[in-house]
Amino acid sequence: MSKTTRATQVLSQAGVAFTVHAYDYDPGAERVGLQAAEALGEAPHRVLKTLMAEVDGKPVCVVVPSDREVSMKKLAGAFRGKSANMMKPADAERLTGYHVGGISPFGQKKTVPIAIEQAALAEPLVYINGGQRGLQLRLDPKEALKALKAVAAPLIA
Repeated sequence: MSKTTRATQVLSQAGVAFTVHAYDYDPGAERVGLQAAEALGEAPHRVLKTLMAEVDGKPVCVVVPSDREVSMKKLAGAFRGKSANMMKPADAERLTGYHVGGISPFGQKKTVPIAIEQAALAEPLVYINGGQRGLQLRLDPKEALKALKAVAAPLIA
């Protein structure tokens, strides 16, 4: 497994401090984020999952704790929209250039608006997917917010 991805390159170029953590990805896991947290020995609320969604038909990226679910109503509100839905996996892969289970908010092929669950910003360090299955990046969530030019919002149900 390569530890250099588009995500790590973007963070390095932005001068963001991070560490790379590989783990054994389980393709059969029901919930990838929770499996990553367990494999890393971390609390699930510190391992963030990256989800691709649509608000009023336009693509957005959402970063939330792996043990929580996104509220579609709150997601739509975060982007000043009326309705939100999850993007189909094939569409998410085509848009981001990453495979499901390895989608990172950093270094996506197409730039889309990004929101991070505001509660995650209270953590000193979080894990965010590094751009491939079995690869997580550990960094300050406030630095991630800044590097992504994301908005912080209440997104979880």
